[in-house]
Amino acid sequence: MNEQKLRTIFAESLGIDESQITDELTYNSIPEWDSIGHMALIAEIDDQFDTMLDTDDVLEMSSFKIAKEILKKYDIEF
Repeated sequence: MNEQKLRTIFAESLGIDESQITDELTYNSIPEWDSIGHMALIAEIDDQFDTMLDTDDVLEMSSFKIAKEILKKYDIEF
């Protein structure tokens, strides 16, 4: 359930189709996931999961797979 929620957040924040979102999707691998898209993504993750990601986590979130790993530290189950 949370994985689908995160997938939807990625799709909506980056303006891409959910079919593009895999564990291999990485920052700057598509034009939509640039620095501005990244900040929109972080803001939506914080809002939807009721978290406040710290700066290190924001900087480390370089793929969909890593996003899931980071959110696990905030007690979000995948």
